[in-house]
Amino acid sequence: MPAGAGEPAVGTLSRPAPPTTQTVRPAAPSRWPWRTLLAAAGGLVLVLAFPGYDLVALAVVGPAALALAVHGQRVRSGLWLGLVFGLAFFVPLLSWTGIYVGSFPWLALAGWEAVHLALLGGATALTSRLRFWPVWTAALWVADEALRGRLVLGGFPWGRLGFSQTEGPLLALAAYGGVPLVSFAVALTGALLAAAGLALSRALRAWREPGTAALQGPAASLRVVGGSVVLLLAVPLAGALAWLPLAGPSLTAGGPTSTVAVIQGDVPRAGLDFNAQRRAVLDNHVQRTVELAEAVAAGEEQQPDVVVWPENSSDIDPYTNVDAARQIDRAADAIDAPILVGAVVEGPGEYVSNTAIVWDPEDGPGDTYVKRHPVPLAEYVPARSFFRFFSDKVDLVRRDFIAGDEVGVLDVGGVALGDLICFEVVYDGLVDDVVDGGAGMIVVQTNNATFGRTDESAQQLAMSRLRAVEFGRTVLVAATSGISAVVAPDGSIVRSSELFTPDVFVEAIAQRSASTVAQRVGAAPEWALTAVGAGALVAALVLRRRAAR
Repeated sequence: MPAGAGEPAVGTLSRPAPPTTQTVRPAAPSRWPWRTLLAAAGGLVLVLAFPGYDLVALAVVGPAALALAVHGQRVRSGLWLGLVFGLAFFVPLLSWTGIYVGSFPWLALAGWEAVHLALLGGATALTSRLRFWPVWTAALWVADEALRGRLVLGGFPWGRLGFSQTEGPLLALAAYGGVPLVSFAVALTGALLAAAGLALSRALRAWREPGTAALQGPAASLRVVGGSVVLLLAVPLAGALAWLPLAGPSLTAGGPTSTVAVIQGDVPRAGLDFNAQRRAVLDNHVQRTVELAEAVAAGEEQQPDVVVWPENSSDIDPYTNVDAARQIDRAADAIDAPILVGAVVEGPGEYVSNTAIVWDPEDGPGDTYVKRHPVPLAEYVPARSFFRFFSDKVDLVRRDFIAGDEVGVLDVGGVALGDLICFEVVYDGLVDDVVDGGAGMIVVQTNNATFGRTDESAQQLAMSRLRAVEFGRTVLVAATSGISAVVAPDGSIVRSSELFTPDVFVEAIAQRSASTVAQRVGAAPEWALTAVGAGALVAALVLRRRAAR
């Protein structure tokens, strides 16, 4: 893209012009419609990198487009362009949130998420005149995702750049710095692509117009192009080399092996009333388990050590409902193995809890895990009267779920399972806690029936694939209606189900104890990269103030 007159060369600091006999005001940064169109196109292309489209390589185009759109612009222009980019990205990506509750909650959530990218656009514009600006741009992406994953109401880090990389060379970086490092690599590759494009544009312009002021010569610009391309290629090369010391796709290597069964019982209907026939949902999971027991007796399947049911497999509290408890007992007795049951449990007080219960065939209910991060406006409603002003759909949440306070590491038949319930898999700290707590494998109990046949299930499964690589653990996804899956430690999918189809998986899986680099360093890469981005902002503000003087 041609640079405006007076713009500094790529990778340099802007400096005040030398004094002249006549004061000439620099031209205002351009706000041509092409910048807005470029930002919108970048957001739409980024969507294509996520599940539903799975064009993983296109992820770098999003950050590249935003970097080009805001380069050399004022902060307020960057805010606008970042907002356009964010809306173009989040509105289609999160369309599943409005499938049964209407457009307002969907568009409100997408708009709120886009506000964070507006801040990113403004920050990127401010730092775009610094030396080595592609590095600061990538660090700011990590900082923005860190902010978005924590504020407000615990944050909502869906759509992080790293979660798009379910395959390809950048996926391996998750084992060394978690999702933040993968996001940084995607953003850095995109920013370097933008830098190469800007430098090439300047080189061509200098070639055509050798007398134009404030332009580097063609040779200097071409050197910037070459350097950017070399660094651009170095990022995926580093990812490819990072695969070498990682374990292969074997489920049984790295520790003592246990046989685990995953049950997808299915539901009578999709939508918010998926569990209107709560007993039917429970019966479906009981029946699939009894059928598995018959297959084991016939020698067609291995005897499992552990059986995993999904979230909401019993929305009837088995502690207070004798019939529900009897049915779970029946399933556990038939399969002769403990079952991890996903249940809705009454109490404490006026609340309910989203609870995983270890149900033993001999002793009945034992250890439990209560979901630590209930979803705001879906499992509980803060400031109900305020949000009711915008949508009466908040009253579909009749009783608020209470948050648990203990890490979800459960001993199920001698197997140390790290349990996460539904959206908890998106939060770095919750996953890190269960692995640090001694989990030899990770279980994600989820219910996606409320999102119908949208891309939500596939997007959530992508997160499990990143977590498998990040922690070197097999991840088991148990869903009421799909997608259930067995994900190997290298992120590959070994088994997966179809949506709204009953299914059963039985696999021998190693309980791993080795630690990845990502587990050992924890959140340090995210904080370090965030500090780098913040430092670049401070430097840009200081230089801007000096120039203003």
